[in-house]
Amino acid sequence: MKQNLHISAFFDEPEFLQSLVERLAYRRYALGFENEKVPAGLKALETSSTEAYVSGTVGIETTDPPTSEKINMPFITCFLFTCIKGYGDPYKLIWSTSLS
Repeated sequence: MKQNLHISAFFDEPEFLQSLVERLAYRRYALGFENEKVPAGLKALETSSTEAYVSGTVGIETTDPPTSEKINMPFITCFLFTCIKGYGDPYKLIWSTSLS
């Protein structure tokens, strides 16, 4: 029998995570890699990455009666965030992944 699931995640300190990623994306200095000469048709990019531990709660809920059930499970995991920057461009968040 098929059941419908509703899955949600809540971060304990979303403002802290947002601040961390914004500081990564808007850093004020560049190492100059975006100015390196590369073969025609290619573009040199500068990358910047950081990892952060994040905690929160994952909620899993079945919505089909009569077996409706809700489970809340706390989690702690490490995320990796990566930004890139091209010549004259601001840093842009392009990748984030859980390392667990």
